[in-house]
Amino acid sequence: MSEETIAAIATPPGRGGVGIIRISGPQVRRIILEICGAELAPRRARLHRLTDARGDAIDDGLLLFFPGPNSFTGEDVLEFQGHGGPVVMDMALQRFLQLGARVAMPGEFTQRAFLNDKLDLAQAEAIADLIDAGSKDAARAATRSLEGEFSRHVNQLARQCLELRMHIEAAIDFPEEEIDFLSDQRLLAQMQAMVDAAAETLRRANRGRVLRDGIEVVLAGPPNVGKSSLMNAIAGRESAIVTDVAGTTRDMLREYVELDGLPVHLVDTAGLRESADVVEAEGIRRAARAMEDADIVLAISDAASVTPINGLPDHDKVIHVHNKVDLLHESINATVDGIVMVSAKTGQGLDGLLARIRDKVMQANGNERSESDFTARTRHIDALHRFDTELQHARKALFERAEGELAAEHLRYAHDALGSITGKVSADDLLGEIFSSFCIGK
Repeated sequence: MSEETIAAIATPPGRGGVGIIRISGPQVRRIILEICGAELAPRRARLHRLTDARGDAIDDGLLLFFPGPNSFTGEDVLEFQGHGGPVVMDMALQRFLQLGARVAMPGEFTQRAFLNDKLDLAQAEAIADLIDAGSKDAARAATRSLEGEFSRHVNQLARQCLELRMHIEAAIDFPEEEIDFLSDQRLLAQMQAMVDAAAETLRRANRGRVLRDGIEVVLAGPPNVGKSSLMNAIAGRESAIVTDVAGTTRDMLREYVELDGLPVHLVDTAGLRESADVVEAEGIRRAARAMEDADIVLAISDAASVTPINGLPDHDKVIHVHNKVDLLHESINATVDGIVMVSAKTGQGLDGLLARIRDKVMQANGNERSESDFTARTRHIDALHRFDTELQHARKALFERAEGELAAEHLRYAHDALGSITGKVSADDLLGEIFSSFCIGK
């Protein structure tokens, strides 16, 4: 429990009908007495005129008191709900600071909730994900994580891992019992069940990461094949400059769209060619790097004069697109030999291209999205991969080399990897990095 009392404006900056100031910490009850002259009944709104140190009115608003430990932070919490003008909110905040609170750091309210065991680290991160959700599906997934769906899966894996460690370490500590590692099929079945459960959790976490972070789709190809026109057509507005001059796009241009609930970040790049122009050459270098980092690359060619595109990344994330089919005399199917045929000018084939993007994302992340998907972050994915790797090492050590001590050590590392997701095992610098990205007042 912190010895400091913190305060912050919990509503967004700017003008609004209502503004909220949140205060949390050991001085809350004393502050209530200072401003009200009496205690407040828990969880019952009270209309009160907030005044400054001289007794001049600041604002009329509602006071709500949430005594700890039954509050969001686990501490005594006070909320003042007044008018949402920036000046009056600042005046009210300054009054609470004069009474002994200090300005809260970004994410400090949620951090205190985590430290006071009101929620685990995955749930705390889900709060930020819910606030930042870019689609309805992302918001629903974040809500499920906040309710503990992701944590339940992780904790179940952790319990199974702990039981297996206890079994193996007991066998090591009591060799006179003559337990044969290799002949105990229950251990093998237990380990396989964990491998399967971890794989399913990882699939769902990957889908959740896509919902949270979105997918990056890079448009690449030679100059004048219609990359910028295609980006404008997909985005539904003219965000990229389009001319007949080769090399118009020299830097990367980004646009956000939503595709069936999936956040999609479109990236238009410089035309791929040899160039003596220093600026254009830098743009081409950045285009090559963007292709490597992308989730999907649209390799765009002119349907009338197809030329090979050099430097494309792995085939699995490339969709070949032939643009300008409206200029061809013959009738063209939507897809020819796996190549998507489109016209950025007329819109022909755009629906098919978007469906192809969606299908490729779904294939890469466990096919169809589920109503029970939960949001996840890259660090969660990395931790699940570490868990799976250590589990595989433990299985080999136990069943191929009969090295019980080594298997137990790998299981300990696997258990720690899961603990880093929920905060059971977490370094202080990790906590600082996570909560510093939160809003002030959250």
